[in-house]
Amino acid sequence: MATGSGLPNRCSVTFNQTIGCVLTVDCRPLTVDIIYQKQKNMKKTPIKHFVKPKVSRKKREDIGLSPYAVVFRGEKRMEQTLINAMDFDLEEVREFEVTTTEQLRDLHERTSLSWIFVNGIHDTSRLEDIAREFKIPNNILSDILNPSLRSKVEVFDKGIFVTIKLLQYQEKTDQVTIENLSLIISENTLISFREEAGPVFEPIRERIRKYNNKIRTSGSDYLAFTLLDVVVDNYIYILGALGEKIETLDDKMTTNPHKQLLDEINIFKREINFLRKSILPAKEMILSLAKLDVEFLHDINRLHFRELQYNINEATELSDSYREILFDQISIYHTIVSTRLNDIMRTLTIFSVIFIPLTFIVGVYGTNFDILPELHWKNGYYIMWGVMVVIALAMLIYFSRKKWF
Repeated sequence: MATGSGLPNRCSVTFNQTIGCVLTVDCRPLTVDIIYQKQKNMKKTPIKHFVKPKVSRKKREDIGLSPYAVVFRGEKRMEQTLINAMDFDLEEVREFEVTTTEQLRDLHERTSLSWIFVNGIHDTSRLEDIAREFKIPNNILSDILNPSLRSKVEVFDKGIFVTIKLLQYQEKTDQVTIENLSLIISENTLISFREEAGPVFEPIRERIRKYNNKIRTSGSDYLAFTLLDVVVDNYIYILGALGEKIETLDDKMTTNPHKQLLDEINIFKREINFLRKSILPAKEMILSLAKLDVEFLHDINRLHFRELQYNINEATELSDSYREILFDQISIYHTIVSTRLNDIMRTLTIFSVIFIPLTFIVGVYGTNFDILPELHWKNGYYIMWGVMVVIALAMLIYFSRKKWF
């Protein structure tokens, strides 16, 4: 018994004295090897996640807690809670750290506009001091202490409560972080609560310091708009950054659609879906906020909240668009792989068809009859080989003219 070696991998010809020539093709391993032959030689590198946030989730011990329970339900991100304030009017700006309840009382009694920003919400005692001074109900305070809370807006006697997911792109790590931002909007005061400190709202502070008449004189509702506008702008910026990464996959798709590329597409799809979980509730919240009819929202500023609606709609459309692109890329990937598989199967079929008549000839002369006239011909062996070669060449020429390979 002998095995031919001139055929592709796992495609062999076996000569047997009794039954002749047999073609053996193991198609499944062959197709896998050919499609991913480059991948075998590639050094597989771990795929870096673009969105890798610290997400606060509901804990088992939180189940059944009263909605009025003043309990921090997240993970501590800062060593201590820091409370700072900016108090300003058209003439001056005062900035200071709030360390006593007397300072809170003074801010509450002033007629100028005050912005109190709380970084670190794990210290419930300090947040209770703020709640007592500004008449924040316990159910609202409980929501502030719950970082996993969905974006929402709620009106109470002394103000409006707003919570939204704040996403930030960290350029050093090329990743996105997420935290909860809560706002209390009252007549002359805006209180913002964040899980950790950061420079995301520093441009707003700079605008206040630089004698910006619009922020200094437009009330707490306009100041709240500027903060929410920063949040929505971050949504659009992050989606754009992620979109650039998604669009670069198109070139890789046509040149080398390897298995790791499919893993990247699936990771981006999960990240887009995660971003949508933050953006869609934020859209609902902003639409509800713009429709509120309360004294803390002035008619002159409703135009800005309509602009905010336009921006959040843009973010939603971007997320939908990139999500559709990812689904299309998955479809294209499978189409390319299927096309390559078809090419491989066509090549195997051509080899099989070429060897069918050759196998027939060898099989006929491998039978055990006593009388086979051609066996006694002087040049019978060479004639058989000549006929087989002519048949093989004729079929190759035919397939070539048909452009089958």
